[in-house]
Amino acid sequence: MQCINAAKLLPDHLLKEIQQYIQGEALYIPTCKSKRRKWGESSGAADYYKVRNAEIRSRFQEGAELYQLCEQYGLSIDSIRKIVYSKNPQS
Repeated sequence: MQCINAAKLLPDHLLKEIQQYIQGEALYIPTCKSKRRKWGESSGAADYYKVRNAEIRSRFQEGAELYQLCEQYGLSIDSIRKIVYSKNPQS
């Protein structure tokens, strides 16, 4: 994250208003919630895990044992249980 001089970016009236609260220090301004991306949207990780977890649930419903799923997907027995017994199969 790079620093930007507020005097070069903000109008004078806004700069003076901010200076009433903070002067000469770094200030982090977060993005708007409406513009934030959810976890894994940019990298594709969310979609990857959604597909993987659906496969795990499907294989479990077809009769695969928990320990088989652990070995195939490289996950712990607790992780597999959380996936197959979750009430919200979105993730």
